[in-house]
Amino acid sequence: MGHTLAEKILAAKCGREQVSPGEFINAKVDLVLASELSGVLAIDAFEQIEGSKVFDPQKIVLVMDHFTPNKDIKSAEIVKRCREFARQCGIQLYDIGRAGIMHILLPERGLVSPGDLIAGADSHTCTYGFIGAFGTGIGSTDAAAAMALGELWLKVPESIRLEYQGELQPWVCGKDIILHTIGRIGVDGARYQAIEMSGPAMPHLSMADRFTMANMAIEAGAKTALIPADEKTQAYVQERQGRPGIRMTPDPDAEYTQSHVFDISSMEPCVAVPFLPENVEPAAKLGDVEIDQVVIGMCTNGNLEDMRAAAEVLEGHSIHPRVRTIIIPGSQKVYLDSLREGLIEIFVQAGCAVSTPTCGPCLGGHMGVLAARERCVSTSNRNFRGRMGHPESEVYLANPYVAAASAILGRIGLPSEVV
Repeated sequence: MGHTLAEKILAAKCGREQVSPGEFINAKVDLVLASELSGVLAIDAFEQIEGSKVFDPQKIVLVMDHFTPNKDIKSAEIVKRCREFARQCGIQLYDIGRAGIMHILLPERGLVSPGDLIAGADSHTCTYGFIGAFGTGIGSTDAAAAMALGELWLKVPESIRLEYQGELQPWVCGKDIILHTIGRIGVDGARYQAIEMSGPAMPHLSMADRFTMANMAIEAGAKTALIPADEKTQAYVQERQGRPGIRMTPDPDAEYTQSHVFDISSMEPCVAVPFLPENVEPAAKLGDVEIDQVVIGMCTNGNLEDMRAAAEVLEGHSIHPRVRTIIIPGSQKVYLDSLREGLIEIFVQAGCAVSTPTCGPCLGGHMGVLAARERCVSTSNRNFRGRMGHPESEVYLANPYVAAASAILGRIGLPSEVV
């Protein structure tokens, strides 16, 4: 019997020829990461370990991205604690002006590579599957143990195979692919399983599309998502001066609990309506939904390609007078590249507010919190009740093209209506 990509990576990380689903293992991690929000809890737990010492300062990263720039005194104290711990232990810290949203920042800095095992105290650590790495979200206590031991204790997950065929149509991107996928399998359809994405369409998808697809795997309950690394992946990693890593592929006779085939040629721009990512509807059917706010960026769609997509629609237009539009590049580099390409000017002239990189609006923290009965179209990954603010507010998930068009129209709309 062959093995899935998840099984192969985990076997390599615990020094064995093979592992089987359901088996509990101790696997060596290549990177441990946390934000200030989860990091401060991990630090508390770490300091309770008698004689605690970080296993390798170069393999632990703290990224200040959830409540930064500090929104209040409490968040300032939390971030201060993380800074002091990082200096004390000599670990990597990415802070205001040199940071970004962690899941965009770390690949950009070449800190993750194909075949890696990444343990992150953030649920969207599954993002790193876009380069063929096993990234998984863990609790802060597990993060403390990983910082001390360099190991992660986990159960080997079963795997689901998703095959994508066809070619993308205009205004359709990775966000639509993953929303269609979650719409079919459900928010618990891959619970504690590894999603393996493959098929003839994959080599033609951009790294930004793959990034978004892997990022939202957790919204289907997945332990991780994995896209086998290919030549495009290799070029992406090499350009960022990252380690080449190990390109692994699943065996032809690997066993999966489920297999699904998707024709991306038939997909159209879609929107996940409140209050679950599985509530997927064609954007064309939601033209009567008036909105108050649009947020474009954050980890799910904060790459340069996403900024370009938004600018393509917004150029020469003005934001609807009723709508507040916030653009959040995913890192300082994305911000600077957007500035050099003239994208920031397009955003500002259209009437958008452009923010320093932050997760703020996504979790209802700051920089875009919603009031009661307000509606927001967001390129983020979750639309749970109260996710971005008041429990009576609503969040609609969409791709950057649809979000930008909606900002202009004052309602959910298609880019073809304005471009």
